[in-house]
Amino acid sequence: MASNSDTESDIHPDGGQHGGVQSVDRALAVLEILARDGHAGVSDIAEEMGVHKSTVSRLLGSLVGRDMVHQNSDRGKYQLGFGILRLASSIPGRLSVVREARPIMEGLAEEFKETVNLAVLRSNYAVNVDQAMGPSTLATYDWVGGLTPLHATSSGKVLLAALSADDRDQILKVTGLPARTPRTITNRRKLEEQLVEVARNGYAVVREEFEIGLNSMSVPVHNHMGSVIGAISISGPAFRFDPEKEPGLLDGLKDAGLKVSGRMGYVQR
Repeated sequence: MASNSDTESDIHPDGGQHGGVQSVDRALAVLEILARDGHAGVSDIAEEMGVHKSTVSRLLGSLVGRDMVHQNSDRGKYQLGFGILRLASSIPGRLSVVREARPIMEGLAEEFKETVNLAVLRSNYAVNVDQAMGPSTLATYDWVGGLTPLHATSSGKVLLAALSADDRDQILKVTGLPARTPRTITNRRKLEEQLVEVARNGYAVVREEFEIGLNSMSVPVHNHMGSVIGAISISGPAFRFDPEKEPGLLDGLKDAGLKVSGRMGYVQR
């Protein structure tokens, strides 16, 4: 059996405080690999990390001892354990999507010179819970707290597209599909076809469906479980703002959605 000094020397070649930090860094790297791949063996982890298999075995042993990692008895591979869930369960209640999204929304508004909103699903409507104003003097309306119809707004369509068919049907039976403008989609079949595209493409665009002269584009915000918990939109006057033709806008908005989702614990697969 190796002595404590042999073990420390192998895992922490530099010894002392640096070695301890290195060990923590490696343990976190193991957890990230397992989170990404679902499960992995000692050899796979060692090869990716560029360390000896004995080092990985010791790291896994420590993680198993704290229930952070579990070994699958059938295949001998490792996966995340329930200890991770206990730690993670304390996070969501302390995270505020408004707080986490605020600096990212402000960056979007500054870059694209338009109004950026964060909306969540409440009582069958999309409710705007925060707003970052673009520098344009035309962008002066405060949408915070406003209830907007799901079927006629880009944020609403992102939120609708994320629901199950039964939940969506229940909401739309209550709200109906009233026309806000002549361009509002009021046909259920046509709306459902559009929502399939929204889910597939990862964004929604609305052109003057909620208000004449107003266009918008939205992307989803996910939580640590992968569920859609909100939508970030950017909107502007139709005479100058066509979201799908604005250079870099779609990529910038999608990146913002992923950044906020990441702050909420989401890991993209």
